[in-house]
Amino acid sequence: MNLWIRKTHRWLSTIFTATVIANFVAMSVGTPPLWIVYSPLPPLFLLLFSGLYMFFLPYVARWRGGAREQTQ
Repeated sequence: MNLWIRKTHRWLSTIFTATVIANFVAMSVGTPPLWIVYSPLPPLFLLLFSGLYMFFLPYVARWRGGAREQTQ
């Protein structure tokens, strides 16, 4: 599961970067449509959740391991 989340996080970061670049290109040409302006938000929110999961994963693993050691 962790490998799947890491791969998804990498692909989401690529999609997010592409949408931000498309946003800047569209702004340089003129006023972009709203769907281009807001297109980076869905990958950004998914990056937030997957990043928080990966950030807290070592702490949760340490807490679970520590709880087992105390009960033995």
